[in-house]
Amino acid sequence: MRLQDTIKTAAKSLLRSKTRTALTMLGIIIGIGSVILLMSIGQSAQDLIIGQVQGAGSNLVFVIPGSNKGSRLAPPAAAQGIIIKTLNKNDLVALKNEASIDLVAPEVRGQARIIYGNNDQAVTFEGTMPDFFPIRNFTIAKGHAFTQSDVDSFNHVIVIGSKLADKLFSRFDPIGKTVRLKNITFTVVGVLDSKGVGPFGIDQDELVLMPVSVAQKQLVGIDYYNSLVIQANANYDIAFAQSRVVSVLRQNHHITNPDKDDFTVQTQADAIDLLGSITSVLKLFLAAIASISLLVGGIGIMNIMLVSVVERTKEIGLRKAVGATDRDVITQFLVEAAILTLFGGIIGIAFGALFTTIIYFAIVNFSTIEWTFALPLSAIALATGVSVLIGLVFGIYPARQAARKSPIEALRYE
Repeated sequence: MRLQDTIKTAAKSLLRSKTRTALTMLGIIIGIGSVILLMSIGQSAQDLIIGQVQGAGSNLVFVIPGSNKGSRLAPPAAAQGIIIKTLNKNDLVALKNEASIDLVAPEVRGQARIIYGNNDQAVTFEGTMPDFFPIRNFTIAKGHAFTQSDVDSFNHVIVIGSKLADKLFSRFDPIGKTVRLKNITFTVVGVLDSKGVGPFGIDQDELVLMPVSVAQKQLVGIDYYNSLVIQANANYDIAFAQSRVVSVLRQNHHITNPDKDDFTVQTQADAIDLLGSITSVLKLFLAAIASISLLVGGIGIMNIMLVSVVERTKEIGLRKAVGATDRDVITQFLVEAAILTLFGGIIGIAFGALFTTIIYFAIVNFSTIEWTFALPLSAIALATGVSVLIGLVFGIYPARQAARKSPIEALRYE
């Protein structure tokens, strides 16, 4: 029997039971749609996270207290909430004198409530130095940044994010206004241009930046830094600048054995590679979860095909009586299963793409997240291939059951 005739026969058989065919396809549609949707969300999340790191600045080197103990995927101790006090002003001064480094700024972070009049807002504040602004590509929309003189004199001045300025001051000009953090009075001297969500999910438009001296001594009560952010000199290779940072810190901390490092030095590329590895695992995990529904859909196809074999016993007997071989019968049932899953896969891809688009527009229009639309071709190719494969795999058993029927017994079946 020609394949073309087999396909026509299979199609006619499926169209005779439209409701059952539609219900059988439903499991595959849901499974394929889920794979497309979750893989698209995973890709969009990966693009968002990596884009945030890339947008933090250029030629960046990050110094974090604590070692990751040689594992690329292990976070430094400070990132795990362990208090490490090894980064201090001596490290800052030494790194500023390094030729391969253009700018270096410390970071001291904390959380508090900022109060202006009747407005009260929880914020993340960051103590740093003026070099932090060009390192992180922060520009001032109103007013000005604080100066080194403000740092040295412990001046209570702050620069705030654009969204925070709108929440606290509404239509009023925030420059020169007085606010309170932890019962300490600060004067607003600048408002940042809008930056959106930054690395690690921090909304940079709600940040409060202040002199590091004030943050250390009066708000947090520490004499060390939470991290250092460095901009490498453009005339030097970033890897060389990273190695010089490591050398300077080892010399400052009197470390002779590299295994005893009490700090972690990462470049922007390192951070992107690490985040890429983590998000790729997340994408695979999401795809694996969605694949469970594909398995369920495949089992549903097998069950329906087995019922179909029983219902069409006489038909099978008649075909074999007039000369159809076991191979012809197997081919017909496999083609039916393949058609079910192929068309179910196509519809599932369409629904997956539709819901991906809906989610994209919802996030873009109703949140501040800079979500990107991603519909990876790999997800479409994978979904199509898997859907046909499932049809063949789960169609084999019913097809073999049909081919094994004796023509005489099949014709006598009631």
